[in-house]
Amino acid sequence: MLTRRGFFGGAVATGAVAAGRTVADGGKFVEPARDLPVDDWADVIVAGGGPAGVAAAVAAARAGAKVRILELQGCLGGVWTAGLLTYIFDFNKSETGWEIIRRLDAYGARVVDRPGEEGMRYYKRGLDKDWVYEPEYMKAVCEDMCAEAGVRVTLQSPVTAAYRDASGRNVETVVTESKSGRQAWRAKTFVDCTGDGDLGARAGCGFDMGFGPEGWGQPATLNALVVVDDGDAVARGGFVSNEPAMWTFLDNPETGKPTCHHIVASHRLKAELRRAGLEPSYGDPTLFRFHRNLFCFMANHEYKLRVDDAQAVSDATLRARKEVLALAAGLARLGGPWKGFRVAATAEQIGQRDSRRLHGRYTVTRDDVTAGATFPDAVTTSYFGIDIHGLDKKANDIRAAGQNFGVRFRPFQIPLRACRAKDADNLYMAGRCISGDFYAHASYRVTGSSVAIGEAVGKAAACQAAGQA
Repeated sequence: MLTRRGFFGGAVATGAVAAGRTVADGGKFVEPARDLPVDDWADVIVAGGGPAGVAAAVAAARAGAKVRILELQGCLGGVWTAGLLTYIFDFNKSETGWEIIRRLDAYGARVVDRPGEEGMRYYKRGLDKDWVYEPEYMKAVCEDMCAEAGVRVTLQSPVTAAYRDASGRNVETVVTESKSGRQAWRAKTFVDCTGDGDLGARAGCGFDMGFGPEGWGQPATLNALVVVDDGDAVARGGFVSNEPAMWTFLDNPETGKPTCHHIVASHRLKAELRRAGLEPSYGDPTLFRFHRNLFCFMANHEYKLRVDDAQAVSDATLRARKEVLALAAGLARLGGPWKGFRVAATAEQIGQRDSRRLHGRYTVTRDDVTAGATFPDAVTTSYFGIDIHGLDKKANDIRAAGQNFGVRFRPFQIPLRACRAKDADNLYMAGRCISGDFYAHASYRVTGSSVAIGEAVGKAAACQAAGQA
């Protein structure tokens, strides 16, 4: 039996209640030093188990490396799963991407977006480029792929510190905080797939963020899963962006000109919300249907957030959840096709469109986008156009998404050099935290590119860990 005296005696012995020191000048607290257990099993540590992280970890493991993922959330998949994204863009361009497609299809968990002839001329990349999926099955796919590749997965363990070796050029140790306390992890090579560039920032790497001197990023969105009594009635009303496909062109009743179905559907949905006396913070509120009476509801925007301001992100998440519930209740009050419209779940994390962009050995720029740049060390090509959501509510009301700030787009390649940290020789990046400017980032930030980048970077990290790079 553990007595009160025994509990506190053990706590003192392990240093759990060691006294800290408060410094009056500046209100700082000095945390006492302590020894941490170190795990050095892995050759490659991947920080973040989202789309890029899963792809990087699986590719590195299949290349022969011992790989561990350190993930913030309680599941793999990141924005796909904890973020309830549900819609995939620019996906059919990597081996890992095709494998994910096959595995989702085996679960019957993917709704293919089939554009009409006009849409095919517009988008030009085939039927497996964009589609809707069921988030719970995406969790299973990510878990299955990692398990089969031999990747060790440590959940609910965000990286909170990173330290370099004596040379100062290599990351040697990262630290996580979890229910197990502070733990240290060592590897030969590290990959930052946190989305927000957390590992690189903790390691002291340079980065850029957002747009303008304040570093505000594109608005964030809290997605939700919603249910309704009759999903077919909602679809027949023309409110669902993927029924018919997003890139099916229709006559826009507002302009009389052909417009992709997604925009027409979102305008119809916005009109319904206004009929309920509500004004959504996102100018293009969206419903994606992926199973009978189950939809993804994307109707919220939170403006002027920085990913490194935890309180601001927390406040935005709470506001967003309240708004989503209010919007759903408003639709339900309308009755008709909206009868029984309710929120089934909101995302565990608010979806950030912007992040830290860690400095790499090359920076992908607006000029690369307009020139359709190619590179000898290319890891993938971005086919997704410049997609900048309104940076404030006024701009959002004018045109919510798809703004390009006048940048002419041509498909452009992303070089491996943009995925390797300038300030650390054994640190790679994959996903939206790679080295690029605000405009290029607005294209390659989608998860199809993240997976393709992750696959290539995972192979490179494994090679370097084996002394082959």
